[in-house]
Formats: sequence, structure tokens, C-alpha cells
Amino acid sequence: MGKELEELVGFLSSPSPQITKAAVDIVRGLTGSDDGLHSLAIYANTVLPSLSRLLIAPKEVSEPAAEALVNLSQNSDLAAQMVRMGLVKTAMDVLYKPGSSIIRLLVMLLVNLTQLDAGTASLLQTEDDKVHGLYVMKLVRSFCRASDESHEDPFDHVGSILVNISKQQAGRQLLLDPKRGLLKQIIRQFDSKSSLRKKGVAGTIRNCCFEAESQLQNLLLVSEFLWPALLLPVAGNKIYSEQDRSKMPLELGSALSIEREPVNDPEIRTQALEAIYLISLQDAGRRAFWSVNGPKIVQIGYEDEEDPKVMEAYEQLGSLLVHSSGTEEPSSGETTK
Repeated sequence: MGKELEELVGFLSSPSPQITKAAVDIVRGLTGSDDGLHSLAIYANTVLPSLSRLLIAPKEVSEPAAEALVNLSQNSDLAAQMVRMGLVKTAMDVLYKPGSSIIRLLVMLLVNLTQLDAGTASLLQTEDDKVHGLYVMKLVRSFCRASDESHEDPFDHVGSILVNISKQQAGRQLLLDPKRGLLKQIIRQFDSKSSLRKKGVAGTIRNCCFEAESQLQNLLLVSEFLWPALLLPVAGNKIYSEQDRSKMPLELGSALSIEREPVNDPEIRTQALEAIYLISLQDAGRRAFWSVNGPKIVQIGYEDEEDPKVMEAYEQLGSLLVHSSGTEEPSSGETTK
């Protein structure tokens, strides 16, 4: 098998399009199993550059090559090797090549590569001040452009890339830079019907809130969009009273005055509550939260909640509000079931 596999890998660089096509199809098939991945990993020094070169080939070759790279990149050692050989730059270059037919696969490849610190650094372009953040700005622009909700958008998975880069301080600082305005653009995508987008936005906001101690002002600069994105998922299903809504900004009060689609994903609700908690650890953040009648919203939302993990997040936030307020104002932690 070893000799045959070595020959197969060699055929990826064949001058014959037919032979290359047959070889890349077989390699893609092998990447679909653990045994196949293990066998190909032995020839990674040849396989990875060969597949990378095929990304600019016609679709019948570039598509299976990209699928193979996505599968191979699930192995952290192979992903690290891809990052070292500059595959982040290659993927971005091909992604924005006019008429690119493998956008979705390249974005998925970047999702896997940015799970590594080195992959995130490569996407952030931290080594070059002149282009620092350019790749991320391009991806955010693509993520935020108007999409056809009736079809899967190839850029939906950018949300997962944003979650990955926002796990690093350098990524959070880039997204929170008010001059770039990236966070504001990202937050507005929470209105999308795509659950993948919503989850990406929620995770990105939550990660950015780890900078609340030093960047609270930049977070609150986008409060017009931030509070609805964080509070509507955890507001429960009830229509709020006029009295409660009168203490809220217009965009929040209007949304809570009508029946609305619940956010069914408990992970999104948990991330929203964790983000509010991180903001509320700061005195000014807590005051901002009270100013939009946030405690009342999470109190009512808690009454409708059934997921144990989400309830725990409500209770953590409620406990913080009770102990920091020194008042008997309503909070989520005071409600019992």
C-alpha cells in the first residue's frame, strides 16, 4: 500500500489533467476516513503543497482538492503544517479571486486553521503593520453584505472564524477598534435567520466582552446594537408591559412589545448572558445595563427558561446584580420556580 500511495500522491502533480483529476478524487475519498488520513499524513510534505497548488485549478479539480484540505486540517498537526506553509494567505488569495467557485470550502478551511494560535496570527497579519487586519476586514465585509436568506451563504461560516480570532487578545482588540468599526458591523448580523450566523455573532460578542475591563467604552459605543443582540435572546416569550418598556431604549421596547421568534439555541442564550455578566462586572457596564432596564428583562426571561445550563448563567448574572446593587430592585436571581 505504501508504494501505491506514494505513486498516487505523485500523480497530484501530473501534467495530465485527467490523471490529476483521478488522483485528487481518490485522495479526497481517503481523507474521509481515519485510516486514510493517517496514511496520507505520512506524505504530508508532498500532499499538502500539491493540494494547495490545485486550489486555482478548474472547479472539477479545485473542489475535491479543497475538500481534502478541509478534512486534513481537522488534524491539528497537519493544520499547523498548513499554517507554516502559508495556506492562510493562499486561501485568502483564492477566496477573493474573481469567479472563485470554492468559497464555502475555503472559508471552512480557514475555520479549522484559525483554531490554532498560529493560524489566528496569520489571519490577523500580526507580523506586518502595513496590512494588519486587512484579511479580517475583507471577511467581515463579505460576512455582512446582504445575502439571499433562501440559499446557504458561502460566507456563513465566517462567524466561526470571528469566534476563533476573538479568543485571542490581538483579535479582540482588532474587532473592538472603533476606527475600524468591525464589531458594529458584526453585531448587526444577529438579525439574520441563519442560526450559524447568530451563533457566530453571539460567540464573538461574548469573547470581545473579556476586554470589558479595558475596553468598556468601545463596547458601549455600539450599545444601540449591542443591548438588543444580548437581551432579546434571553428576554423570554412574553409581551412586555408598557411600564417595563418605557424604561428601555426604543429598539428594545419595540421588539418586546410584539410576539417574536424565540432563540431556540441554548448556546446562544448562554453566551448572551455570559457577555452581559462580563460587562456588568464593571461599574459603568452595570450602570449601562440598569439604564436599559436589563435586570427586568433577564428576570422575566429566567421565568421561561428550562435549560439547566442557561438557568445557571441567569443565576450567575442575577447573583452579581443583587450583590453589587445594594438594593431590592428585581433581578433574575430572585425568581424561583
